[in-house]
Amino acid sequence: MNVDAWMDFEIWDVLFLKNYNTRLVVLSTFFLGISSGLAGSFLLLRKRSLMSDTLSHACLPGIGLMFIVVTLLGGNGKSLPLLLMGATVTGLLGVLLVTAIRNTSRIKDDAAMGIVLSVFFGLGIVMLSLAQTMGGAAAGLESFIYGKTASMVGKDLEYLMWITVVTVILCVALQKEFSLICFDENFARSLAWPVHFLDMLMMGLMVGVTVVGLQAVGLILIVAFMIIPAASARFWTEKYRLMWMLAGAIGGLSGWVGASVSAILPRMPAGAVIVLVSGVVFVFSMFFGASRGVCKIKSRQIHMRRKIGRQHFLRAVYEILDAQQTGGNFTVSIQDLLEKRSWSRKQLQKHISRAKREDHIETVAGNRIQLSEAGYAEAARYTRNHRLWELYLIRFADVATRHVDRDADHVEHVLGPEIVRQLEEELDTTLHGMTPPESPHCIVTEGSI
Repeated sequence: MNVDAWMDFEIWDVLFLKNYNTRLVVLSTFFLGISSGLAGSFLLLRKRSLMSDTLSHACLPGIGLMFIVVTLLGGNGKSLPLLLMGATVTGLLGVLLVTAIRNTSRIKDDAAMGIVLSVFFGLGIVMLSLAQTMGGAAAGLESFIYGKTASMVGKDLEYLMWITVVTVILCVALQKEFSLICFDENFARSLAWPVHFLDMLMMGLMVGVTVVGLQAVGLILIVAFMIIPAASARFWTEKYRLMWMLAGAIGGLSGWVGASVSAILPRMPAGAVIVLVSGVVFVFSMFFGASRGVCKIKSRQIHMRRKIGRQHFLRAVYEILDAQQTGGNFTVSIQDLLEKRSWSRKQLQKHISRAKREDHIETVAGNRIQLSEAGYAEAARYTRNHRLWELYLIRFADVATRHVDRDADHVEHVLGPEIVRQLEEELDTTLHGMTPPESPHCIVTEGSI
């Protein structure tokens, strides 16, 4: 069989999970990805991303200590359930210490987590070193640091399936409670909710996911596997429920693809490949995310700059016409516009070209431009909103008249119909209608921005 045929055969087997070991590893990392993505969403929203790092490092001394104790008692020190139990105990202890330091001192969350992380990791290294002195029985314990996906057995898959089921049930049943303490913990306290219990339940969920994930990707990479899917999902949506569902889907997909790639390519550690795959998803999400992606934000900024430019241009034309008292003559000179705003000729030409494409300008003859009826109506509306906000600032915010034009410029572009109606009600019932009120200040002819 040639290399190409062998690769086709290998890929086919991996894709359809025909091999038992491949099926075990892929499904295990798939379930781990789902639970990690869901649990990591809460850490990200609570601004405790470092907590996953603290948890994973706090589990290490429990593994070493449990091995030493069980071995000295004559038992099997490498029993996975016992090692995971030890990791769970020290992981919970690490969470409690972080909470105690935060609640009983003036030390912030990040400093408390950094202290617990470093101390427990140092203690874990000491415990593993002591375990190594007890002979060859301790061989393989270091796999909890770097992960050893290939050595996973059926019990690991069972543990991961159960933790995934528990995570999904808790997320669905307590989504309202978890979301409230993530976004407004003080409000939850005012409602007499058991915030401390909910926080501990959430952290206990993190401990469970971290402990069962140590065998798959190790305590170093479990940090990335818990945070990256949640961070990736944040670029796609502003809705809380959709975010944690996306985080679970991204985590599961990363685990599936990463484990499959590791199975196809020889000598590629699954844990590292899984994190690399999730990193690729993160980079893609960062640039192309539908809510917070770089491209989306850049598009919004371009759209806003064009909107502001259009409003300033049409308002400048209207104010010139208003000052000239031209009646039905909607034409202004380009020189007047240059004096009205601090635009260069090139910038003004861009505004004129865009206004013409949008049917706000009928003709450009010589050095004069003429607004269309639609353009004049838009110009009147923008000017009206601007002057309403100026009147509000003068009357209620006590802003000096000579400064109000500049201050109104920063707000007028986001005034919606509802806010305009409220301004009308607050100011004067006579302001209802489409005609702009008189300007509360002298309209300058140049240097205005």
